[in-house]
Amino acid sequence: MSTQTSELLAAAAPRTVDVVRGVSDDQLDLPTPCSDYSVRDLLNHLFQVVVNFQDLAEKRQVEWAEKPDHLGDGWRDRFEAETGRLVTAWSDPSTLEGVSPGMGMPQPVIGGMALLDLTVHGWDLAVATGQPYQPAPEAVAELHALVERLGPTARKMGVFADPPATPTPGPTPDLAPNLAHLLTQTGRTPTWPQTP
Repeated sequence: MSTQTSELLAAAAPRTVDVVRGVSDDQLDLPTPCSDYSVRDLLNHLFQVVVNFQDLAEKRQVEWAEKPDHLGDGWRDRFEAETGRLVTAWSDPSTLEGVSPGMGMPQPVIGGMALLDLTVHGWDLAVATGQPYQPAPEAVAELHALVERLGPTARKMGVFADPPATPTPGPTPDLAPNLAHLLTQTGRTPTWPQTP
């Protein structure tokens, strides 16, 4: 990444935090563009991302198999705090050196994966809960190369779906073309309909 990972995370994080804060308790069971995830599931996944990628910044092993429920009392404040810790964890330039012992990929790619999850899942949650969302433009610009690099393997592993052949009919969101392209490359349909 041509821009420091922590700077990109710092630009992206508040936008996703705002979306998370805007999720109401009665929306937790709504579907999301991630077909296997409800809003509750996606929030728990995003919590796991912001916590585990703090350890990955320090080149420590993480546990993905456990799926704790993070949505107890004060979960919105805790998400903001953990996201702040994520930005701080990647602020040391040494975090970008070497290969992740747990993930087997260069550390800059690992940092980019955290940025990708914050950015794309921010959109997922926003459209699922009827909120506006404009990701950090500098983050979207940097993520195109990462998604192009990771795409083939991510599709084989089922992390990304195949890009949709044609958009799903529905209201066309006010998306910048570069965001629409990023969403498509991660297997999302930019015209995903909002839940009534």
